[in-house]
Amino acid sequence: MDIFENLSASSRVEPGELDPYSRTVQEVARKLEPAVIALGVPGGRGGGSGVILGLDEGAATAVTNSHVVQGLWQRGGTGTIAVIQSGGGTARAEVLGFDQLSDLAVIRFSPEEEPAVAELGEAGNLVVGQLVVAIGSPFGFQSTVTAGVVSALGRTLMGQDRRLVENVIQTDAAVNPGNSGGPLADADGRVVGINTAVIGGARGLGFAIPVSASFRRVVFSLVTEGRVRRAYLGVMVQSQPGREPSGPGGGARVESVAPNSPAERAGLRPGDVIVGFKQQPVRSTDDLLSLLDGSVIGRDVQIRVLRRGKETPLSIRPQEYPEE
Repeated sequence: MDIFENLSASSRVEPGELDPYSRTVQEVARKLEPAVIALGVPGGRGGGSGVILGLDEGAATAVTNSHVVQGLWQRGGTGTIAVIQSGGGTARAEVLGFDQLSDLAVIRFSPEEEPAVAELGEAGNLVVGQLVVAIGSPFGFQSTVTAGVVSALGRTLMGQDRRLVENVIQTDAAVNPGNSGGPLADADGRVVGINTAVIGGARGLGFAIPVSASFRRVVFSLVTEGRVRRAYLGVMVQSQPGREPSGPGGGARVESVAPNSPAERAGLRPGDVIVGFKQQPVRSTDDLLSLLDGSVIGRDVQIRVLRRGKETPLSIRPQEYPEE
């Protein structure tokens, strides 16, 4: 073949000829992209992303990051957030509520065009090395699709407001400023995380808030009450591996105890592993967080901890998480 034959030859690849990896990413994007929105200030550049999780009587409800909402409020000065749908339709959004501790916020808007609603998955089913796809508006480039793998699970991250966000997903899918609030999806197009942060100067290092029982509880509270009442123990915890290879997870390991906190008064110590709370098993940090709702604030709650291999019962009285 000479150069002219080569230049005139068609290099178009039919969709059916794509490799399995590319087909999977393409199908995820086709399914999820219509549910992804860009967020900004009216008449200004974008500042984040979001994903639509509900549609009721013509109003769309979407999830994004708390830091995205607060950043847009500061930039705009009017408290108004602009929504741009994947098809180009625009709207003004109402903030139903935001929660700095989880870095989640919920907004509602009246879409110009009928949007798709994203399907939620479960981050607890993820494994390291699994394919994930991120969609968002990095630097204002709407509907950008990137793919990678789950690099690690259960990370603790310092948020933009210096608060710790626990149990996050680490991925090497390209995530940049503007992706925040957009979805991280599995190979079936189900949302398993909300992209939340990158580390400046690093490549292949992005983080997402996992879709879990505590995620669902936070979003439900923001939709129904506009805030999250959360019980405070005064501990930093990490998920403990299962005590037996074939058995359940091992619990929530206490890394540190805050002075003059309910945990300190109850006698919790660093190294303790919380395995039970309010007569419910605790197999991970997410199990514990999902049980720390408003119903236990100011009430004596029985917990079970493993201390030097021996299970010990303790009584703790959680207080409401202090607001700053």
